[in-house]
Amino acid sequence: MAEQALAAVPAAGSGAAAPPAVPAARALLPAAADGVELVAKFFRALGDPARLRLLEFLLPAEHTVSECVARIGLSQGRVSAHLACLADCGYVQVRRAGRFAWYKVADPRVADLVMLARSLAADNAAALAECVRIAPDPAAEPAARPGLLPVATARRPGVLGPLGEGS
Repeated sequence: MAEQALAAVPAAGSGAAAPPAVPAARALLPAAADGVELVAKFFRALGDPARLRLLEFLLPAEHTVSECVARIGLSQGRVSAHLACLADCGYVQVRRAGRFAWYKVADPRVADLVMLARSLAADNAAALAECVRIAPDPAAEPAARPGLLPVATARRPGVLGPLGEGS
């Protein structure tokens, strides 16, 4: 505030007021390359439809793996792996009770994030449908491009694999 007020005071002998100081635009992403990679990894963890369906199912209440399997329709092993990825990334928490593991969303802001993403996707549905740079289904990519591994299974440092594991 004081800096803006001082900037508006005319310089000695100049008669013209200097323009008020404009605060620098606040960066949305970290300046460091590793910070941006972390944010990218944050989004890659959400880049699987099964993980998004699991998050949506877990938003209102905690559920067991068996309940998640019944809801999502994948094998128990696949659901467990997706839940482990979401837990490792901090999206869900697990509570063990006897031989059962109960999962719930770890942070209420996840609901806001999912709803915002859904809204943005709906507003951009036509553009997303026409997007040819991102395969609609990573499992279908090898058929479309024989001889290439799908992006989701590539094993490069810092890139999540099909279940969220990265190096």
